[in-house]
Amino acid sequence: MNDRPWLSSYDEGVPKTLEYPEKTLPEILETMAGRFPDHPFLHYYGTTLTYRQVNGLVDRFANLLKKEGIKPGDRVALYLPNCPPCVIAFFGVLRAGAILTQLNPLYSASETAHQLKDSGAQHVVSLDRLVPVLKQVAQECGLKKVWVTRINDYFPIPLKWLFVLKSLKEKSWVPWPTEPLFTSFKEELMRTPDEKQPVSLPMDGTALLQYTGGTTGVAKGVILTHRNLVANAYQCRAWFPSLKDGEEVFMLAIPIFHCYGMTAGMTFALVMGASMVLVPKFEVKQVLGFVDKYKAGIFPGVQAIYVAINNCPEVGKYNVRSIKACISGAGPLHQEVQKKFEELTGGKLVEGYGLTEASPVTHCNPVYGKRRMGMIGLPFVGTEAKIVDVETGKKDLKVKEIGELAIKGPQVMQGYWNHPEETALVLKDGWLYTGDIGYMDEDGFFAIVDRKKDMVKVGGENVYPRDVEEVLFQNEKILDCVVAGVPDEKLVDKIKAYIVLKPGQKATPEEIIEFCKGRMAKYKVPKEVEFREALPKNMVGKMLRRLLVEEEKAKIKKS
Repeated sequence: MNDRPWLSSYDEGVPKTLEYPEKTLPEILETMAGRFPDHPFLHYYGTTLTYRQVNGLVDRFANLLKKEGIKPGDRVALYLPNCPPCVIAFFGVLRAGAILTQLNPLYSASETAHQLKDSGAQHVVSLDRLVPVLKQVAQECGLKKVWVTRINDYFPIPLKWLFVLKSLKEKSWVPWPTEPLFTSFKEELMRTPDEKQPVSLPMDGTALLQYTGGTTGVAKGVILTHRNLVANAYQCRAWFPSLKDGEEVFMLAIPIFHCYGMTAGMTFALVMGASMVLVPKFEVKQVLGFVDKYKAGIFPGVQAIYVAINNCPEVGKYNVRSIKACISGAGPLHQEVQKKFEELTGGKLVEGYGLTEASPVTHCNPVYGKRRMGMIGLPFVGTEAKIVDVETGKKDLKVKEIGELAIKGPQVMQGYWNHPEETALVLKDGWLYTGDIGYMDEDGFFAIVDRKKDMVKVGGENVYPRDVEEVLFQNEKILDCVVAGVPDEKLVDKIKAYIVLKPGQKATPEEIIEFCKGRMAKYKVPKEVEFREALPKNMVGKMLRRLLVEEEKAKIKKS
């Protein structure tokens, strides 16, 4: 049997093997600044920074860190949404030889403190609105310096001042911190020289501690090397052979602080000399306007973004036909969403797959060739994948047999920071055990049927929430939905559907349940339906199913 059947399913032009440059990301930025010096790297609300300009600002920040006493191996945290300082600081930290860790701007004080203490980061680049959180944890975490930026620091005038007036009117303007711990990112940057002070960076040295829940709910730092990050960026590049270096525009509406936005957006764009349109927060009409203005062609995202665009009443006012290709990640892409988006834009929308422990992308459907709707696609170039039995993880399963997905490749992490026991649970003989349940078909396409922990046992049968969601998305009244296994009064799991209806639509639980009957096996039909205004998602747009389950458990405890 062919042990890599996916190779024959690759798009025309996608290589079967790949060689990666022995250059770190900041060295690649230097190279691109030489190749495309005056080409835009960043577009941000009308401000454009070229590759040469960004490279010079990165030099300044690397020098600023050295002046501050940061040595190779020290950790520096970024606490930022998508904005120019996020990109400048990202590459500046790496160029200085330090290790980066990225904080989610939605973190609570306790979550922020945990990551700062666990990583050992005592220097932070932060948004002004997040300073109150850092004030709460500064002493506990031993913070030494916080560089602060405002979201409008790189706005063009007069937009910069209009933003100030709007914030004052809405009483949302944040006073500048007066404590000596805090200083201005932009002012210090411009006072620092941009001369080169090369640091020799080992490709297998740690570049990033990217935090994730991993196999438990405790956030752990995923150790990613310079080689991991470079390899995954070039694997993304290889998947799109028709794109042209120095000519493409990426719409970056997913956050860089999440590894998906970092790789499928920023570093993918970097290695081909592309431009990025940065958006701090997804707002559908604003993003559509930027796609129209900058003729964005590559648009990585999550299903929630594409659902919002599909259902925007004013989408016809914008020219979105520049969109060429979109990878949907961080959760399943349902077929109805995919078909409608492709009809609307004329571009291709394909489902991909990854996890933080793999930098993160490992699989994707072919963009232009044969693809499998409802499947995560083929292993990336240079990536090995297999399905193993759930019980022991030692038996390789055959085509179409359902088990746990395991992955091997140059993008796979080195382990969890300070967690050797957790590392040993998921890294075995060079393979990363993902915790996702799926299968491979005869052409090498992989499907994820669900997370191990999300599978629901109903009357002895396995129910995968995705199967039920696929049917629900066929209902024209439903805007968004998620299905979960929740306990009933006897603590036996039942299937419950949480549904957001399209504006102006009405439905009853009985109607939805009746819709499901005849479209799925009886044991899969939801026993309960709850309508909601919105569903819980993280900042990337990934559905937080566990919060719904926790809500149901709390209700039972109260009763």
